[in-house]
Amino acid sequence: MADQTLSISAPGARVPDESDSANSASAQTKTKNRRLHTVIRALSPIAVLVLWQLGSALGVIPQDRLPAPSLIAEAGWEVLSNGHLLDAVAASAQRVAIGLAIGVLVGVGLGLLVGLSRYADSIVDPNMQAIRALPLFGLIPLFILWFGIGEMPKVLLVALGALFPLYLNTSAAIRQIDPRLVETARVLGFSRITTIRDLIIPGAMPQILVGLRQALAIAWLSLIVAEQIAATSGLGYLINNARDFLRTDIIFFGLIVYAALGLITDAIVRALERYTTRYQNR
Repeated sequence: MADQTLSISAPGARVPDESDSANSASAQTKTKNRRLHTVIRALSPIAVLVLWQLGSALGVIPQDRLPAPSLIAEAGWEVLSNGHLLDAVAASAQRVAIGLAIGVLVGVGLGLLVGLSRYADSIVDPNMQAIRALPLFGLIPLFILWFGIGEMPKVLLVALGALFPLYLNTSAAIRQIDPRLVETARVLGFSRITTIRDLIIPGAMPQILVGLRQALAIAWLSLIVAEQIAATSGLGYLINNARDFLRTDIIFFGLIVYAALGLITDAIVRALERYTTRYQNR
């Protein structure tokens, strides 16, 4: 007589069926696709560099117009070993830091004022929009006439470029806060300052950080142009000096450093954004 095996399941246990297997297979496929796309994204820039180097070696790409990656790397090592790169990065980072600090104070301050008061919105916003419509780089001659060719016009150009993303995002974020929350705070006896500090600013912080990321990108772009104003230090000076000596490789390396600094500062703000909004993902 054949043995009969009884399958006993715990109470409430769910017996796997074909749909579970299909879902598991689908999840594995999605995971493999994500990994594949990650690998492709990582290999794509490397492939471009390899093709670039190969085209330069075969003479397809002219070296005086577009130096090979190996030549750019050699130029980078040259300015790094002689200390010029560190001095240039320090000077440029200082200008961005000071200009960004001014832009944050003015932009966030005006954004709070406009977001909290309709009268301030009617008075301040039209003027801010008019200034925003002006070409930033077209103000360079005026800034030179007003402030000379020292550090002041460079810092103010960076500050002006960083100001508007912060102003617009701050004012918009405050207007989007639920009025019922503000009314509840008033009913609970919160003072105006306490409501702003504990409710409005934390609620607007995610969008303010988005504005900060945009401000950082514009700050570095503004610095590239600002350092063309009779600079004697900084990455712009390094690039201008290389132009005078026809060192295209150093020019490309300087632009790469600009981009790398922008990516690093953006990554710092993104980490801060994830930290401040971690409660939203719970």
